[in-house]
Amino acid sequence: MIRVFFAEWRKLRRPTLFLGASLAVIAVTALVTSLLFLLIDSPQGNSDRGAIINRGILALPTGITVGFSGSAGLLGLVALCVFAAQTAQEYTYGTLRNLLVRQPKRLTLLLGKFIAMKVFALLTVLISAVVSISLAFALSGRAKVDNSAWTTTAASSAFAHTLLNVFISVLASGTIGMILGLLFRSPITAISIGVAWLLIIENIIAATVKNSGKWLPGQMINSIAAGGDFNSSYSHAIVSVSVFLLAGSLIVGVLFRRRDVSN
Repeated sequence: MIRVFFAEWRKLRRPTLFLGASLAVIAVTALVTSLLFLLIDSPQGNSDRGAIINRGILALPTGITVGFSGSAGLLGLVALCVFAAQTAQEYTYGTLRNLLVRQPKRLTLLLGKFIAMKVFALLTVLISAVVSISLAFALSGRAKVDNSAWTTTAASSAFAHTLLNVFISVLASGTIGMILGLLFRSPITAISIGVAWLLIIENIIAATVKNSGKWLPGQMINSIAAGGDFNSSYSHAIVSVSVFLLAGSLIVGVLFRRRDVSN
């Protein structure tokens, strides 16, 4: 499994992939965090879905994490695209057959690839955290937000909890991408379906069908990143997402073992 990990990591650390994903993460995080402070007095809101986060909320010890947690949804989309592409392209390029010659245990190969992508997701989350916190301190003065509480022990604890929650949410989105990649065996199809469902279809369903948000995986992933929200509690979100991912993983695990390795 260690050899599988390093083989996959060799692909993930390619400049075209790693730098490209890092720049996307930086851009997404910078956009969300900047708008949070620059539009603080806007009547149209300065957060997701027109929500208004005022100076009092940002001045709390948890205020340092608001921009970071708000970026989780878009970070998850980046992870979904990377996980789906790295999984499905093995079928598209016909390289999966060669990999199985070196490691015939299919599930071991799959697990090694997943661990490598998990580390990749962690690095993107850490990059996002650094960018978000740096911008929060830089823009707090312009937005007239008191940041004295951001250097307290309570703020450090809040940041640690948010970092864990964002990582779990990003990893869950990436896992969905990997499941779709194994299911459809085409990067374009897997990414298109995943992004369309999480970004468009789920939001329409949640807005039109009452109480549907607490049963949709994408909405639950966002709840995890926020530590619980209006859709559901944190514990409900964790359990629901775990059930979805476990069921999906079992299905594609069986398919991966039994299907032909070519597309």
